[in-house]
Amino acid sequence: MKHPDLLSLIFTGLGGLALLFLLAPLAGLVLQSSVPELVETIKDAEAAGSIILSVWTAMGATLVFGICAVPLAWILARKEFPGKKAISAIIDLPLMIPHSAAGIALLTVLSRHSILGRAAHEAGFSFIGSPAGIMAAMAFVSLPFLINSARTGFEAVDVRLEMTAMNLGASSMKAFFTITLPLAWRAVIAGIVLMFGRGMSEFGAVIIIAYHPMTAPVLIYERFGAYGLKYARPAAILFIGVCLVVFVILRIVAERNR
Repeated sequence: MKHPDLLSLIFTGLGGLALLFLLAPLAGLVLQSSVPELVETIKDAEAAGSIILSVWTAMGATLVFGICAVPLAWILARKEFPGKKAISAIIDLPLMIPHSAAGIALLTVLSRHSILGRAAHEAGFSFIGSPAGIMAAMAFVSLPFLINSARTGFEAVDVRLEMTAMNLGASSMKAFFTITLPLAWRAVIAGIVLMFGRGMSEFGAVIIIAYHPMTAPVLIYERFGAYGLKYARPAAILFIGVCLVVFVILRIVAERNR
């Protein structure tokens, strides 16, 4: 029988501590709530509506902005041009700045006094206090996850495969959709999952752009501030449960696509 080496034992212990750190707050949250509280929250139309809003706006933000993010990731992976490092830094910036600051920055371009805000008003809608604004806030803080993941996937694809396809008569567009994208699909899917999850959980930027209608994170914060931990806890558990179900489904879909 082979005995584990010292490195494996040390790393197992350290990894177990990290896992315990992640599990302990979630377990405590569940154990301190009663079943009647959870049932009452499930029946709460406001809580259910906020969760549904969080899911579909995060999905919409991922789909709409992902259409632009994946091509940008390919350009960064395949092309060399002046300012490329600056663009990469700009893409990573939303990961580092406080999300309340991100909300303020978005507010300057989405408010009714901005060019974009006025154009939206003339078109019959507003970004402020609307699902459109929520999607914009979600996308701003989560786009880097998709761009960076897809870029890594495209960089891992051998350029010679694309060149061979084009030498055999395929257009660059056909080479992308038949060679590059299928080979990088895992990384693209991983980025989509990360972007969706990050958007769904966003609070700081969303609350500045749209306090109402309330997404689930904003609702949890509002109930905690107004009524305390006991009233906010069931809503938090319900949202975490929905997030878990959604992520399990996305992971299963991603595994099948492999």
